[in-house]
Amino acid sequence: MAQFPPMKNDLLLRAARGEKVERPPMWVMRQAGRYLPEYHEAKGSHDFFECCRSPEIASTLTLQPIDRYAGLIDGSIIFSDILVIPQAMGMEVIMVDKKGPHFPDPLMSPDDKQYQEIMEREVDVKESLDYVYKAITLTRQKLDGRVPLYGFCGAPWTLLSYMVEGGGTKMFKQVKTWIFKYPEESKKLLQKIAELCVEYLALQVVAGAQVHLTHSFHLALS
Repeated sequence: MAQFPPMKNDLLLRAARGEKVERPPMWVMRQAGRYLPEYHEAKGSHDFFECCRSPEIASTLTLQPIDRYAGLIDGSIIFSDILVIPQAMGMEVIMVDKKGPHFPDPLMSPDDKQYQEIMEREVDVKESLDYVYKAITLTRQKLDGRVPLYGFCGAPWTLLSYMVEGGGTKMFKQVKTWIFKYPEESKKLLQKIAELCVEYLALQVVAGAQVHLTHSFHLALS
């Protein structure tokens, strides 16, 4: 495990451990992004996932709100996306401007060739998502202990929803139909996603992540 500078602001870490703190720690979900003019400059002509796959660009984007709002934010969130897991599983995901993530070829049924390929694919999480770990390590070094670094991952149900729906959803129509029609196949796929997520998060810790977020959809299945 890499060696990092000592923490100068560990408020978030102490709060996460349940310790009594002098004030609530402050951070903002999606605090790095397009509302910052420097984001557009650093992003340039690269698309979203190209930025995620470049440790240097991802690190730069992660640090922008920390630099701009120095002393006001108590945590830094690595610039990445929850859908790097489906990408590592072999699915194509693109980021559509003003719409969000889109799967050109979502899962339609367990009879799909794609479903079989996903289930049979041996995913090397360490190798296929190495760019995330490099971005985390680089960012920890650049932070120089100013604030802790968040890693994150999508929850298995959230990732399955994207993989079946083909993008964001409010109704969950396709994925609810999927798990109703294919309960055993759903369990197998969710199990595989969960195992990949666990390994992914563990490797983020090795790379330097100090605390984690989990992105999760919630819905009633009654």
